[in-house]
Amino acid sequence: CGFPHLEVQTLTLSTGRMEKTSSPGKSLKEALVCAQSEHRLTVGVYESAKIMTEDPDSVSFCVLATDEQFEWDVALQIHFTLIQSFCFDNDISIVRVSDTQRLAAIVGDEQEDAHCVLITNPADGSWEDPALEKLHLFCEESRRLNDWVPEISLPER
Repeated sequence: CGFPHLEVQTLTLSTGRMEKTSSPGKSLKEALVCAQSEHRLTVGVYESAKIMTEDPDSVSFCVLATDEQFEWDVALQIHFTLIQSFCFDNDISIVRVSDTQRLAAIVGDEQEDAHCVLITNPADGSWEDPALEKLHLFCEESRRLNDWVPEISLPER
């Protein structure tokens, strides 16, 4: 997928805080839509864990989602901790979103188990996704600021 109309995102560290000139949420939505159209999405905590166990090198990006309804779900938080650790150990970029329903709508998940969504690499290894590249850069810059799992707000539409 290519999205030539995307603005370039720059991150400025000179003030000691990150300033975003374009929305990482927009990039995330476009990367998810692109991956979905190419059948490279895995939706669900258990489905994602299975992919991570069987073929961790195929995983390119991870999205964890929760909202107030699941904020105190201890089992889900334990799964998140394990997934985060796995992502850190395998150099997989990871973000959080706080609107599970919006994420489920974007990825077309009817069961509403969109607490974890993985974007995998294409089987042939040949692809370029500018939105995903921007997300990787956003995550890299966030890690430099000790924000290891940055939170992204998804756009309304």
